[in-house]
Amino acid sequence: MQRRLPLLLVLVLGIFGAAAFVIPHPAVRGVDEVMRNDVIRIITAFSLVLGVGSIIRHHLIKIRRKAEHWPFSWVTLITLVVSAILGLFGGIDPASPGILFRAGGVGRFLGTFHIQVLYENMMVPLAATMFALLAFFMASAAYRAFRARNFEATLLLIAAFILMLGAVPLGRMLIKPLPEFAEWILTVPNTAAKRGIMFGVGLGTMATSLKIILGIERGWLGGGGK
Repeated sequence: MQRRLPLLLVLVLGIFGAAAFVIPHPAVRGVDEVMRNDVIRIITAFSLVLGVGSIIRHHLIKIRRKAEHWPFSWVTLITLVVSAILGLFGGIDPASPGILFRAGGVGRFLGTFHIQVLYENMMVPLAATMFALLAFFMASAAYRAFRARNFEATLLLIAAFILMLGAVPLGRMLIKPLPEFAEWILTVPNTAAKRGIMFGVGLGTMATSLKIILGIERGWLGGGGK
């Protein structure tokens, strides 16, 4: 029963969700609207609780076992608690402060530390640092990928060279039609390749969804999917 009930729910809701796209009846559309809005919000709330509990448990285990880089687990947990307190009681918008910041006293002092300030002064610089580091990894990956080992890699190398040269003023100075040709590569061959990839992704998504709805794929149930 522990496995049959989830499988039955997935089967019924999966079939109903697919049928709602092809049945224009107002009753079906109304139920589908409730499912996509209210029910998904409820599931998201439970998923948030599950995710927070999972990350706390994971880092507590790392701290207890003194695993590699375990001091950073303390940083994660402390940041989680602080940001949760600021978001719940301090509000997320300085124009509409939360309960704590309207209380006066300590609230006036903490009013300058609402969640938006925390985001702008911590998350934005950290994200910028991560993207700066990613630039070096991308350059290294491009160097390995653009080696002319075969015909396909040679085409990739030539196209990348044309696009990079066409994106800088030097390319226009050397060959005037080069920027237009680079734009043509982006809009025609590149778009065709992306559409092919999206068709493949769509077919793979449909196949995986059918396997889950029909109960063929049961890995999401846990326990090895048996």
